[in-house]
Amino acid sequence: MLDLERLRALHSVATYGSVSAAADVLHVTTSAVSQQLAKLERETGQKLLERNGRGVRLTDAAELLVAHAERILSLVEQAQADLEAHRGSVVGQLTLAAFPTAARGLVPGALRRLRADHPDLHVLLREEDPLQSMPRVLRGDLDMAVVQDWNNEPLPLPDGLQKTPICEDVADVALSADHPLAGRDAVDLKELAGDPWISSSPDSICCDWLLRTLRAIDSEPRIVHMAYEFATQLALVGAGLGNAILPRMGRCDVPPGVVVVPLSAPLYRRIYAVWREKAARRPAIRAVLTALPASPSTPGRQA
Repeated sequence: MLDLERLRALHSVATYGSVSAAADVLHVTTSAVSQQLAKLERETGQKLLERNGRGVRLTDAAELLVAHAERILSLVEQAQADLEAHRGSVVGQLTLAAFPTAARGLVPGALRRLRADHPDLHVLLREEDPLQSMPRVLRGDLDMAVVQDWNNEPLPLPDGLQKTPICEDVADVALSADHPLAGRDAVDLKELAGDPWISSSPDSICCDWLLRTLRAIDSEPRIVHMAYEFATQLALVGAGLGNAILPRMGRCDVPPGVVVVPLSAPLYRRIYAVWREKAARRPAIRAVLTALPASPSTPGRQA
């Protein structure tokens, strides 16, 4: 009889490319993963891993077993979801990822409501950009994720995932107080063509979006600084080092020397929750969806 956890360990090594990466995802030590694989080799009577330089590679037998493991793990997940749905209880553990401003502006209230309404449900929050969290939901490393896209650039939904909208979040432009357009009630993005910009880190969905949005108005982006946190971006704007486009949800206090001005052609992002279709019947998924909807805060214009 093949052990499920050993199949999961092999599947994780195949998915992430190394024993150490699999251990990180499974939240165990590399030694624990190696022991599981060694036991699986004894169970099957087949060699599953071979040395490949400083790493390992899967043997043909392992590749065959991984294909079966993927189907087996999928069926187990569906069975667990069906059992939870039959029981109707909101119990167990659920891993939820959210991008930083949603983790600050939306999720804490939802977690508070879930703790009060469903004390036997334990939600583990992870802060991750949608470019990282959506593939992890699809693979089954996460149960759900709060993700975003923009009104001028929809986010493709991979096969096997479902989504539901949570809210919309308007973005404004942050300018230094001495910027020529800082006194305006609204600005057109084209009026800022050629300006220096401050963006989030290059591996984030917001950075990719800003680059494409500026290029769409025939303005080759001049990104002069990158910072993941909005507070850091605003500090750089206040120092006169560039502009930033900042959504309102989860925005920190605007520091002195910064003016936040609406855009005349509004840009806004749409916030979604996503989860695997096979897990859709889980009462825990439905409980989180009920707890999440909220309206983002809308800070006033400050200088």
